[in-house]
Amino acid sequence: MKEYDFIAIGGGSGGFNAARVARGFSDNVAVIDGARQLGGLCILRGCMPSKTLIYSAEVLHLAQNARAFGLNIPSAKVDMPALHQRKLEIIKEFTDYRVESMTSGKYDLYRNQARFIGPNTIELDDGVQLRGKKFILATGSKIAKPPIPGLDDDGIWTSDDVLELDFLPESVIVLGGGVVACELAQFLNRVGSQVTQIQRSPHILKDQAPDVSEVVETAFRDEGVSLFTDTQLERIEKTDTGYSVTFKLQGESKTVFAQHLVNALGRYPATRGLGLDAAGVDLKPNGQIATNEHQQTSNPDIYAAGDCAGPYEIVHTAVLQGEYAARHAFGKPGPGPLNYDHMLDVVFTDPQVARVGLTEKALKERDIDFIAADYPFDDHGKSILMEAKYGFVRVFAEKPSGRILGAEIVSKDGGELIHALAVAVSNNLTAADLLKTHWYHPTLAEIISYPLEDIVDEL
Repeated sequence: MKEYDFIAIGGGSGGFNAARVARGFSDNVAVIDGARQLGGLCILRGCMPSKTLIYSAEVLHLAQNARAFGLNIPSAKVDMPALHQRKLEIIKEFTDYRVESMTSGKYDLYRNQARFIGPNTIELDDGVQLRGKKFILATGSKIAKPPIPGLDDDGIWTSDDVLELDFLPESVIVLGGGVVACELAQFLNRVGSQVTQIQRSPHILKDQAPDVSEVVETAFRDEGVSLFTDTQLERIEKTDTGYSVTFKLQGESKTVFAQHLVNALGRYPATRGLGLDAAGVDLKPNGQIATNEHQQTSNPDIYAAGDCAGPYEIVHTAVLQGEYAARHAFGKPGPGPLNYDHMLDVVFTDPQVARVGLTEKALKERDIDFIAADYPFDDHGKSILMEAKYGFVRVFAEKPSGRILGAEIVSKDGGELIHALAVAVSNNLTAADLLKTHWYHPTLAEIISYPLEDIVDEL
């Protein structure tokens, strides 16, 4: 039985980066990844392919609306085979780099599934047993299938299927209103599919502030998405021409039809079959692996990071968690533990939704005295000339110090703009501190200075 100083189970963003950092402290590191293809969810079936397609759809959308910019572009349409091929070529660059890193000889790579048979021992699916001084679990998540009649039909698409499309579907129903559902619904609509989106909660992007979600809902409906919210899904049926979905809307039963159906109703932690009981690893009520601030599980020799652990299923968070876990496992200094009060997240719809730090809800729950100020993009020079008038920027500051505690931006390129405020949140800067900065005119970013000025004036 071979023993390692550090074993990463899962070679995605969390596991690979943990192994990479661990390799700096030991030459006795193993990575176990039994996936059909190396690379991890982000590279293969998540961030990179989806954002590649979304950006192409944005270019198409601008071309199709050229007259708003005083341009005459007679025709613009998608070439799905070419779009698919471009995505494959781009993803191959990322995948090749990751595979090259994992197979470089720095790590012992096992292309197997693993399960614990003891607190520090795992067995691979080929019968090989390995012992580790320290482990990290970074097994990610899988697509969920809620108990809705008809949802188990084999022909129903998932996000994986949408990202592999090389043809244009005539019509699609998207079930769900989370990040994945919204990004894919808008993508499909922009490339030319007739899209119906059905969300169970009162708003899409239910974790965002209601007025943030409402901006995206307005944009979707303006672009032609048939969006239904506050529904109760009843059943799904296969038809001669595709699928029907029946749901309750304002107390009445409604049925919609489409050629294809996408299940985007969420994901669940991929922890089944890991033998966590044998390892003494506890789960949270939601199925994620329970960890302390150091990413340690209830077995202190086993760490966890990424989607399987939470509390946020975001790639950069998984990377930071994995890196910190490896340093902690070897007793090495460095940044950490993670401060989730500085959390940053982005939704790549158009307008984008970006958020950093504490929300208004969290501030009120903690009884923090704060001031909020916002400013709309439809009254801002650069966004007006860009025909990017949806949304607003909102900043939360502590009273009486003016320290920036959080911010929300829903706008064109909001994911880029939010980083100015992320720097402020992470470094305890005040609104007055940020106003010392030169905010260049005309830029989208200068709009951030307007609520900052209101905060300083009021304080």
